[in-house]
Amino acid sequence: MKILKASYLIILALLLGGCSAIQRTAYMQDVENNKAIQVAIDQQIRIKPLDRLTVVVSSKDPELAAPFNTMTSYNSLSNNPLGQTNVSSSQSLQVRTVDENGILYMPIIGDIYCTGKTRTELANEIAKKISDGGYINDAAVNIQFADMKIYVMGEVARPGQFDITRDRITILEALAMAGDMTIYGNRANVTVIRKDGDKTVTHVLNLLDSSLFSSPAYCLQQGDVVYVQPNKYRAATAEINQNRSFWISIASTVLTAASLIITILNYSK
Repeated sequence: MKILKASYLIILALLLGGCSAIQRTAYMQDVENNKAIQVAIDQQIRIKPLDRLTVVVSSKDPELAAPFNTMTSYNSLSNNPLGQTNVSSSQSLQVRTVDENGILYMPIIGDIYCTGKTRTELANEIAKKISDGGYINDAAVNIQFADMKIYVMGEVARPGQFDITRDRITILEALAMAGDMTIYGNRANVTVIRKDGDKTVTHVLNLLDSSLFSSPAYCLQQGDVVYVQPNKYRAATAEINQNRSFWISIASTVLTAASLIITILNYSK
């Protein structure tokens, strides 16, 4: 009977330990089936100073669009006095950098303030300026980010730098790109570090409950750094390993000293 009771206690302890592990690692534990959750709105990636963009203007008449797809210095640098461009030359000159004040320079139409705009909003504004200026009536503008990245570090399987190819990426998608958190990641304390003008803003997310979806950092922006903090088990493991290394080093030193003393004593006989 005592053995049977002991077995029940062991099984109960294992079950409780398993439940505790699930509570520490399962994402969004309060989410209900088929329940709609409000996600923070207007979370598209928006243009910031120093972003690099590709801007391509097209028209039914390619010759009318060509001047908008080249730098102002292109004609003086080429040997073509008529300003005619081939596809490879114009493509290599279409990457434009937003300056520190949020201004993007476009040939012919000049400076455009673009900080805080989405790609679509900026493209529509450029097309309107071209049309209003009487240059092209059917201008179509395509804008892409030339190099848009996020960074994931801490307790994830593959920390590093990741390229973004869409206008919207969530914290969950970023973690998936990094191979998800390890079992040592603190899911209740994930920090998103974001550059906002001349300030750095931090958002702490709790991935264990659905409040995650209403956070302004649920959807990431270019240049965001996601840091997954280690949980207490990782800290304890690190401390044990550090102490183990310390005592191994002490023991090695003692053994070396004892060996040296024995050698000296044997030599002196």
